[in-house]
Formats: sequence, structure tokens, C-alpha cells
Amino acid sequence: MAKKLEIDASKLQKLNELKEKGVDPYPYTFSQTHHAKEINEMYSTLKKETKTKVKVSIAGRIMLKRVMGKASFFHIQDETGRVQLYLTKDILGDELYKILTKKTDMGDIIGAEGIIFKTKMGEVTIEVQSAEILCKSLLMLPEKFHGLKDIELKYRQRYLDLIMNPETKDVFLKRSEMIKVIRDYFSEKGFIEVETPALQTIYGGANARPFITHINAWDMEMYLSISPELFLKRLLVGGFEKVFTICKNFRNEDVDPSHNPEFTMLEIYQAYVDYNAMMEYLEQVYEKACIAINGTTKVMQKYKGKEVVIDFKAPWKRMTMIDALKHYADIDVSKISEKDIKNIVEKNKIEYESDFSWGLGVQLLFEEFVEEKLIQPVHIYDHPKESTPLCKPSRNDSRLIERFESFCMGMELCNAYSELNDPILQRGLLEKQAKELRAGDEEAHPMDEDFVNAIEYGMPPAGGLGFGIDRMAVILTGVDAIRDVILFPTVKPVEEEKKRQEDQKSS
Repeated sequence: MAKKLEIDASKLQKLNELKEKGVDPYPYTFSQTHHAKEINEMYSTLKKETKTKVKVSIAGRIMLKRVMGKASFFHIQDETGRVQLYLTKDILGDELYKILTKKTDMGDIIGAEGIIFKTKMGEVTIEVQSAEILCKSLLMLPEKFHGLKDIELKYRQRYLDLIMNPETKDVFLKRSEMIKVIRDYFSEKGFIEVETPALQTIYGGANARPFITHINAWDMEMYLSISPELFLKRLLVGGFEKVFTICKNFRNEDVDPSHNPEFTMLEIYQAYVDYNAMMEYLEQVYEKACIAINGTTKVMQKYKGKEVVIDFKAPWKRMTMIDALKHYADIDVSKISEKDIKNIVEKNKIEYESDFSWGLGVQLLFEEFVEEKLIQPVHIYDHPKESTPLCKPSRNDSRLIERFESFCMGMELCNAYSELNDPILQRGLLEKQAKELRAGDEEAHPMDEDFVNAIEYGMPPAGGLGFGIDRMAVILTGVDAIRDVILFPTVKPVEEEKKRQEDQKSS
């Protein structure tokens, strides 16, 4: 639960005084004609001490007050930024002037109508002719010179973060533009946007632990979606050839700078193509999104304490997983035995839970020695067959599958396959996964009989791609962590977090 905050006594007193004067501190509407950014940009070239005849109506939150007897300056903040108001007793009259200067506080929302002019200091300003209080706030904003700096508080009270830190809002405006670019790109390519269920009777499509819930109507367990994959493939069976979805997924796993239990992702599937087409889609949509929000294909990022310039211009570099291990770790897994690979894994104290195999060893070595060295965007393709049961075997090596993951700054950006559509092989692989699940592997796939039935009716050859929207936003906006691009990230309730910190101190 959130902590109950104490209402500011002076604000409450002013609220009651307004009501006694017959002023409604919470009116229903206000006719707003302009925004701060629009006004500042439109009149930026106006000469100092010049008054226009242009009348505007604006609304926003009071962020600064300077009361100087019969004249006052306010700075109000709306969705687009801040603009200065000039209030005088001569224009507003004694009663209204007193209300606006004596009964308002920082954080209150007001509406004002007036004439635009530029002060002798060169600031675009509105000479207020009429104004009204639109919302009397009851809690004090953080001190203006320090703003909201508490990181945990930024995530718990995002509304306060947005008020005090304009750069936070900029990140989410960029994220919104990014998602628009993604939608437009795939729509222009002929994809149909669809929806898949978030609440499922059986989960699948990724190696992840699900969140479990209960449906009272049927008195049975249900699961929050970990991936839309198996539903989208059913649509390929049904005759759709190009589909995509932007959806919420839920994975009951660790919370860290690159993971949040609830996250947004895009998945696309296209009939009659393979994973090569998916590589082109990913690099092109990243390039377009980067240009749209940054004006260039390049982004300045921090990686391991150093500033690096990441360039998303397509095409990206491509390497097989085997070649990446050879290049970055000087380990040629194509020429050594499973036993030798296992020795390297154990020598480096790399932990694993399932039965060891050549493919598992290759994947473990790649994660340990290569991932963090992949700074510029790169497609790593042809993974070991043990890594997923939903992908076509490689045309060149029976130990591998036609899967790729793209990486940047040591972080996985996506997952993509030449999709498996052999129903006999698919059934066998999912039955193997179900057996591993029963044996205690919490991230193994359960057996989805209806999905296999769909494949048995016949699914065309296809390519599929999934990538995290949040992770994309992290990289393209240059922020530090996934919680910086999720408006309301998953956080512990305050009391539980306090107890956890106290337990850590005592241990």
C-alpha cells in the first residue's frame, strides 16, 4: 500500500476560504485555445517590450510565483512546457487579483486569458485579462531547486516525476512516437494488426515462468500470457499471411535494469518467408524509429561507464553463434567435442540446470563470453537446437536451428525463427518439453494440444519475429534502465520495501 500523505494545512485553509467566498476551486471545464510551446515558438521573434493584439487562453499548473505588490509573474506548465503570465491589479480588479495571488500555491492548476507581449528581458508573456482556479492542490510539490530526485519515488509516484522533471515526459513522448513508427511500418508492409488473449488456459511461446491466477466461473487455474506466439501461428493456419500484435506479456522472473515482470512487445509472422526476411524487418524498423525520435540513425549511450555512439543504420552485421564464439572468445566449438565444451563450462564455473549437451554448452559459452562484447547492433543466427522447440532445423547443420537474436550494448533485442511447421516434429519437441516441465524445469513449455492440432491441419512455411518495445525505447532514448521507459513499472509496496531494507541491514 502507498503511504498516506499529510495534507498541507495552509493549502487546506485557502481551499476553505475560497469556498467561503463562493469560488468553486474545482470547476468543470475551461476553454483552452493554445499551449505553452506553441506560444513560445510562435512569438519567439517578437521584439522586446512589444505588445500584440493576439488573445490566447491557456491552462496549466503554477510552477513559479513572484508577487510584487500590484503586479505579479506566474510560470504555468502544461503538457508542452512552461509560459509566463503577467497579472496586475489594475486589469484584474482587486478581488480577483487577491484570489490569484493570495489563495493560490505552487502546484495549483489555473486557466488564464490574455494578450501576448514580450518583456524587456525578452520573455514571451501573457498579460492576463481574466483567470480562474481550475484545481486547488492539497499537497506541496518537491522543493523547486532539487525537484524529484529519489529514484524509487520517481517510479512509485510517476505523476510527480512528470510534473517536476520535463525530461521524463520527453522520454515518453519519444516512446509514443516510436510505437507509432512501428505500427505504420508494418501496416505499410501489408501486415494486419490483431489481438491475442492475455488470460490463457495454457501458456507457451517462450521459456519463462508464468503468473498463475484463478477463474472463479470454472474453478480452475489460468495464466497470464508469456507470449502471443502460439495464437499468432494459429492465425497463419487460418489463412492470414501477415499478422502483428503489440501486446502486454507477463513473466514471473527477475526484476533488473533490463527486465520488468510486465512488459510490452511486438510479434510478427509472415507466411512463405524465413528468418532472413525477419532480420531485414528488425533492422529497418529500428532505423526508422531511431530517425523519427532522434533525427539520426545514431544514439549516444553509456555502456560499462563509457559513452559510445550506437549506429542503427541498416543493414546490420550478421554472425553465426559459432563464428561469434570463435571471434570474441577464441573458442571453436565446431571442432571440439561435447566433453571438451563441458570442461570449459565447468572450469569457468558456469551454472546450468538441465542435462548437459553440445548445444546447451554452446549457448552457455556464448552468454558468458560473447554477449557483453556485442556493442553495435548485430544479428547472431543459427543457434543450437536445444534453445527452442518452435523453430525449423538448420538447412546446413543438424545440431542447429534457423533462429537469430539481435544484440546491442550486450543486450538481446529480439528473437526470431524460421518457424517450425512439421507437425510430427513439433509434437515430439513439445512432448519432450512437457516431460521436462513435469520433471521440475519451470521454464519448459507445457503441452498445448490445440496448437499441435492446428499445425496438423497445416501451417505454411513462415518467419516470425518478436522484440521488446520497452527495451527498444531504452536503447533509442538513451536512458539507463527499463523502468525509465515504463510509466508505471512494477515496484514493491512501500512497507514491504522498507521491511526488506531493514532485513538486509540486520543480516
